[in-house]
Amino acid sequence: MPSVAAKRPALEELSSYFPLTFPIATPTTHPDLISTNDLHREEDLLRNPHSFRAWWTAINTTRENYIVLSKKDLGTSNIPEDVQAVLGPLASPLARLTLQRLTYIYEAALTQFPNSFKLWKSYLTMRVSFVLGKQVVKKRAGGKKKFPEMKEALEEALEDMEEWETPLDPIVGWEEWRSLIATFERALMWLPKLPRLWLMYMSVFFHPRCPSIISFTHARRTFDRALRTLPPSLHARIWTQYLLWAERKGGEITVAVYRRYLKVDPSLTERFTDLLLNPSNSPPRPLEAAKLLLSLARKAARGDYISPEGKSPYQLLEDWIEVVERFSEEVGLDVDETDASNNAIAKEDAEKQPDNAAVVSSPDGQLIRLAGPAVPVTADGKKSEPYTEDEDPTNSKKLNIENIVQKDGLAVYKDQAGRLWTGLATYWIKRGEFDRAKDVFEKGLKSVLTLRDFTQIFDTYVEFLESLISAMMQALEDEDEDEEDTAETEASLDLRMKELENLTDRRPFLSNDVMLRRNPNDVQEWEKRVALWGEDDDQVIKTYTKALETINPRKATSNFHRLYVNFAKFYEEGGVSGQADPDLISSRKILEKGTKVNFKAVDDLAEIWCEWAEMELRHDNYDEAARVMQRATATPKNTKVNYHDHSLPVQARLFKSLKLWSFYVDLEESIGTVQSAKAVYDKILELRIANAQIIINYAAFLEEHEYFEECFKVYERGVELFTFPVSFEIWNIYLSKFVKRYVSRSLIPVPGGSKLERARDLFEQALEKCPSKSSKPLFLMYAQLEEDYGLAKRSMAIYERATQVVADEDKFEMFSIYIAKATANFGLPATRPIYERALEVLPDRQTAEMCLRFAALERKLGEIDRARAIYAHASQFCDPRVNPQFWTEWNTFEIETGSEDTFREMLRIKRSVQAQFNTEASYLAAQTISAREGAKKGDEIATEAQDAMAAAEQQAHKATNGPAFVSSTKKAADDQNGAPVAPAANADEIQISDEEDM
Repeated sequence: MPSVAAKRPALEELSSYFPLTFPIATPTTHPDLISTNDLHREEDLLRNPHSFRAWWTAINTTRENYIVLSKKDLGTSNIPEDVQAVLGPLASPLARLTLQRLTYIYEAALTQFPNSFKLWKSYLTMRVSFVLGKQVVKKRAGGKKKFPEMKEALEEALEDMEEWETPLDPIVGWEEWRSLIATFERALMWLPKLPRLWLMYMSVFFHPRCPSIISFTHARRTFDRALRTLPPSLHARIWTQYLLWAERKGGEITVAVYRRYLKVDPSLTERFTDLLLNPSNSPPRPLEAAKLLLSLARKAARGDYISPEGKSPYQLLEDWIEVVERFSEEVGLDVDETDASNNAIAKEDAEKQPDNAAVVSSPDGQLIRLAGPAVPVTADGKKSEPYTEDEDPTNSKKLNIENIVQKDGLAVYKDQAGRLWTGLATYWIKRGEFDRAKDVFEKGLKSVLTLRDFTQIFDTYVEFLESLISAMMQALEDEDEDEEDTAETEASLDLRMKELENLTDRRPFLSNDVMLRRNPNDVQEWEKRVALWGEDDDQVIKTYTKALETINPRKATSNFHRLYVNFAKFYEEGGVSGQADPDLISSRKILEKGTKVNFKAVDDLAEIWCEWAEMELRHDNYDEAARVMQRATATPKNTKVNYHDHSLPVQARLFKSLKLWSFYVDLEESIGTVQSAKAVYDKILELRIANAQIIINYAAFLEEHEYFEECFKVYERGVELFTFPVSFEIWNIYLSKFVKRYVSRSLIPVPGGSKLERARDLFEQALEKCPSKSSKPLFLMYAQLEEDYGLAKRSMAIYERATQVVADEDKFEMFSIYIAKATANFGLPATRPIYERALEVLPDRQTAEMCLRFAALERKLGEIDRARAIYAHASQFCDPRVNPQFWTEWNTFEIETGSEDTFREMLRIKRSVQAQFNTEASYLAAQTISAREGAKKGDEIATEAQDAMAAAEQQAHKATNGPAFVSSTKKAADDQNGAPVAPAANADEIQISDEEDM
């Protein structure tokens, strides 16, 4: 490559071409400016100097001639590449001459039309193309929209930034650059209110080859002049270019310009903070960025700011925390300064606390402020926040990170405590204050309320200790340290490893602390706390005691009473390990205390008493257990207490707890007498709290001790207390026990004893109020009683009665049983009336099934015509597509017992029924059945139903005993050889299909 010294003469030679347009070339100074071909144009312009069309035509003609000549000269030009790279669009003599010619014509035209925007815009565009180079045209989709918000406007302007190719070198062509700027100034002097000219002017400053003397100070002053000249409604367009220009220049320029703009529109504050943290050509300004983000977070929390990025107030605060973590030294105070600031803030808050003197009224009714700082108010009357150094980006005072995190973070965003505590700890870690960071972690672990936050802090804490240990171990591996430093490092390493081990061991307890802080009334978590202490009896006792003191019984979770029970068992069993002596006295004290607690549910209190009695039983204190239950079941004078009235304490409703009485009665049955147990049962019935199980248990207890009459009286009381369906179970057991005890035993020696009538009365009494859906088992038991010990006629009458009373879904089964019993007692003919009544009562679906059974009966009895009539009656309920089984059986019946006429009648009825059921609902049902059984099976059934008659005819012709019925056709005579001859075809024969009616 040639050296700089070798290039210098070439640059001096190229500089001799300039200036080209200043002073403006004229035919006098440049004889080649006008050719002989241009004389006619010049004469025309001299004759018509005020014709804009004449000037515009001359300009376009000159421009078009240049385009044509430049295309012709493109192939023959021999301009060196280095010259073309320096001169750009003015590298060729033709371009330089054309620039002078166009400048001459434009200037002459502007002399006549100095206020023409069209002329100035065209002139400036031409001058820009010869200096800045060829513009790169970008393809755009759609037209320009309404001016967007500033954030979007900056992004769009950045994408649409103009680009050029091969510009004029700013050193060689300095005169042309300066002349271009002077031309823009003259245009704005004539048309200062047109924003388009300003924007064209500003685009020059973005050119990468723009001279620095133009693109810095002159550009800034030009932007300021544009803002002063244009109306406020157009300032947004100028600010868009101004801000982009400031971002490119960076440093103090960016800060100064953005500070001016943010006073008007703070929506770009977030963009400004990004620029402050990631500048292009200057060091970052983290303190200013942190204060801006803190100000935004506080304004967003108050509702005074909406982030263009869609960030919430917490997200803005999180951005501030990230800045603090990244630039901890530059942003925050050190430990001593932080402590001093915290003390000052605490003192200031303490001074404000007693200042409650408030406001009194003046005589004229106006309020007078007597104390407290003045409240700043804006010009429009709105309240504004007082000035704080923490939000002033121009103030160099650093921030008190701890106070800000506590005040603006933890006090507001309680659900993000984990991130806030870890951010504060990371800040101290970055500053090398490891002990302070450790204290922050410990405070965080002891204050968070969710496991998510706890896990986040704990994991960060462990990671910090592990990294610290790793760094110390790495330092020990270095052999450069002396023995004293090595010993100190080893001691510190041992301390950190113990801290890590201790932290790992404390994790279950810390996690349990989080759950208890979130809900101190969580019984299950207190139980877990007890389990964590293992065999440490002292800590277990302290935990139980603290739990019982802390938990509010009305807000406790389920099984609060288990704490008292388990605490009592702890003393009863001699501690967790069982090595201590049982302490029943302490157990009784705890249970006694538990009986005075107002639990949420009565059963919880009852459980306390039951556990107390069981404890006495485990230690063979039977009398004490009985006394405990007597105390628990003491009945007040007023027994008309609503058990479900939660406004009353559970102690006032305890005497109606069935759980308590059930345990008491079990206790009396086990260790008491029959009379004491009966007394408890009678008390339960007297209080009207017994359920069906109590009745059954009481009766079973009396039966076990052979108090049979009293047993049945208990059943009687039970069926009086309860209605169906509860009393059904009592009746079921009562009747079976009564029949077994009295009827069966009394009738063995003497049939027809007196107890049978009593049993009948009981059955009638039970059936009197029994609903139909529950009466079937009672009817069957009643009929079985008559069948075994009474008369068959009475048994049949009960079956007949049952078929009328039971539920519809049970009637078919009841008729089936009735028919079976009638067949066994009176024979098949006696069942005909039962079948007939069943056909009248049963629903259609079950009627078809009963008809099939009825027809089978008549066929057994040889009544073919009656069976056929029954089939015809049942056919009206059977859709051939839904119930193919019925028609298959009828088809088989006709093949075996009928004739051709009866078979045709069956087919006619089948078609009639199918037409009757040919509705949408029936069709859908048929489709469902067909899909369920499969298309293949359906085709087989249809084929079998259609071809069954033909198969029967062929089999009848081949049989030796002749057909089952007379055929309508005759055999043709055999030929002379004895071979059978097919019958002659009858042209007039009517073909009757199965699908057609007769």
